[in-house]
Amino acid sequence: MPGSVPANAEAGWPKDVGIICLEVYVPSQYVDQAELEQFDGVAAGKYTIGLGQAKMGFCSDQEDINSLCLTAVQHLMERNCLSYDSVGRLEVGTETIIDKSKSVKTVLMQLFEESGNTDVEGIDTTNACYGGTAALFNAVNWVESSSWDGRYALVVAGDIAVYATGSARPTGGAGAVAMLVGPNAPLVLERGLRGTHMQHAYDFYKPDMVSEYPVVDGKLSIECYLSALDRCYKVFRDKIHARWQKEGSDKRFSLDDFGFMVFHSPYCKLVQKSLARLLLNDFLGHPRPDTDSGVFSGLEAFRDVKPQDTYFDRDVEKAFMKASAQMFEEKTKASLLISNQNGNMYTPSVYGCLASVLAQYSPQQLAGQRIGVFSYGSGFAATLYSIRVTEDDTPGSPLAKLTASLCDLQARLDSRRKVAPEVFAENMKLRQETHHLANYKPQSSVDELFPGTWYLTSVDEKHRRQYARRPLNEDGPLEAGLVHSTTAAEHIPSPAKKVPRIPAASSGPDMVPIANGEH
Repeated sequence: MPGSVPANAEAGWPKDVGIICLEVYVPSQYVDQAELEQFDGVAAGKYTIGLGQAKMGFCSDQEDINSLCLTAVQHLMERNCLSYDSVGRLEVGTETIIDKSKSVKTVLMQLFEESGNTDVEGIDTTNACYGGTAALFNAVNWVESSSWDGRYALVVAGDIAVYATGSARPTGGAGAVAMLVGPNAPLVLERGLRGTHMQHAYDFYKPDMVSEYPVVDGKLSIECYLSALDRCYKVFRDKIHARWQKEGSDKRFSLDDFGFMVFHSPYCKLVQKSLARLLLNDFLGHPRPDTDSGVFSGLEAFRDVKPQDTYFDRDVEKAFMKASAQMFEEKTKASLLISNQNGNMYTPSVYGCLASVLAQYSPQQLAGQRIGVFSYGSGFAATLYSIRVTEDDTPGSPLAKLTASLCDLQARLDSRRKVAPEVFAENMKLRQETHHLANYKPQSSVDELFPGTWYLTSVDEKHRRQYARRPLNEDGPLEAGLVHSTTAAEHIPSPAKKVPRIPAASSGPDMVPIANGEH
């Protein structure tokens, strides 16, 4: 267990609450964006340069939001040798809704059945791409509250981002990120340092309950994103300034105080513009910026601009992107690995960016750094908060284990299968026609999925969904449910209890499907 509740529950908060482990799942297939440009008949570079996207992952009809989250959660538990009864809260963030009543969280509870643990709080949270952050905050707040019972919280953010044929389709993607939350974490959410902005707008929404496709006002969406970034950054800076003043410091907060800065990434080019936007805020907020040398050199012409007038000002954008180019290389570029190679995952997007940083830097490079995180969900809801990385970078430390678990991220991305744009288009057409059907069995091949991936086997006449799991090794049977034999190898026990055992290989190819229950 991560720790025990103090004898006096009011003695203080648990120490260093944050992210202990993190697992990323992306689909096993992708379409190349340069090839998609040719297929769509658009100018070369429209997707690859204009959007900054190289590849886009996508799901066949074998995968849905439940299967994505099942895969991410079970991979996290197995890779970290965790016991299911060591989890006391499970929170899901998603905007991929396949049932207006039954939550994804209740489907995930099937993974807990063998452990006998049904005492698991939490439920789904939905608001466009912000749901994963809301779920993370709920988990952290639970651990820091009088309700905490000493167990871990588990957060999973997952989505399938698909668009109708047209200019928005290349900004799609899919995937899931699972995170274990508790005290003594290597990634600590800094208490009291959150800048939030919430406002009503119809920039991106999904009013058609029988379609996976959103209604998007592209220009308004960018304006909402950038305006939310401005306001969240101001609130964050005000809070950290107030803290520093109490500590006797008159220091001004700026981008220099972030070792890394990660953003929700609808597409990579917007992230680069967003970092430039923060530099614009630093410039306008500085009482006496040095425009003769340093990062603000040559920017004196923009001293009197109003932020609300600059969302689509190309001169401002160009000047501050140039001024922030080195910062982008040092603080943000590495975070775009998954975004560039897999596309927009919606709720997991910003946490895929966080994972990308952890995958490409050593514990020694990360230790002690402050990571800025900007999360945005259309409609709209946004928060800019900070994560403080532990100072302990020794071998075997929680930080070393976290980075080691993600060091193969590039290899995972490279192991995916590229498909032709024609095949991608056929898959999108198949999803459009079948994602809401009853009495349906997926038509795509299970063999195309990664080992250990959960997938949809059927939807019955009452829309009840059944799932199975590919084996973790190629020679075993299709793995489903939590049945096991006495010959199955057990995981290393967690501090709490031995984790459920993986099903043993058998001689036959039979599946044992599990259902997601009735309403």
